[in-house]
Amino acid sequence: MNKRINHVLRLLFVFAGMNLVWYIVYLLMNHPILPSPGSVYKAMFQLDGHEVLLNVGYSLLRIFEGVLLALLTGLMIGLLMGRSPLWNKLLDPVVYLTYPIPKIALLPVVMLFFGLGETSKVLMIMLILLFQIIISVRDGIKAIPETTYDVLTSIGASSVQKFWNVTLPGALSVILSTIRVSLGTAISVLFFTEIYGTEHGMGFFIMDAWLRLDYPEMYAGIMLFSLVGFVLFLLVDLLDYRFMRWRR
Repeated sequence: MNKRINHVLRLLFVFAGMNLVWYIVYLLMNHPILPSPGSVYKAMFQLDGHEVLLNVGYSLLRIFEGVLLALLTGLMIGLLMGRSPLWNKLLDPVVYLTYPIPKIALLPVVMLFFGLGETSKVLMIMLILLFQIIISVRDGIKAIPETTYDVLTSIGASSVQKFWNVTLPGALSVILSTIRVSLGTAISVLFFTEIYGTEHGMGFFIMDAWLRLDYPEMYAGIMLFSLVGFVLFLLVDLLDYRFMRWRR
């Protein structure tokens, strides 16, 4: 309990420090493009609650769909590569040749093929996470000692039991770590995709405020978008705590 309280206090201390630095820079710049923290928080609390929920909801839905697609696809391919030397030889060159491609550079291509609607936005998030999940799952499964499976075989465990008790926990550990690292990049890509062809989403909300030169509202949107990322990061930590107890 004390550990959690200390963690919360550290977060609050850092948050207060960031606001202090923000306020000092605001005083030094003395320019409308950087409003004070107080004016931004005031603008945030004056936002229409329904509009905020609608934009946050759209962004969260796109993130959820993209992450889910990446998990399902990456888990299947990673399992195949991790457990089958033949498939690993066949797919390994494909993964390593396509992984270094900067995914944000594919945004125009994805939009050309799939349009400016929801599909392209979800696909971009999936592409950001997919290859990292594939590589992480494959390496995580390869790191599981074969003797672990031999022990389960000796006690009569079925293939399904081996998967649920050994393979999946081994893969889930690296999946959560990968999502934790990649989540910030995925949210950044979502911001770019929400600029085009949509009237909802936090990216659209921020750019709309910028075009109207409403800088307090723009920064309020940025803080709300950051809060969404922070909550998602905490959710991944919660899943790690719930399902990865065997690591502690």
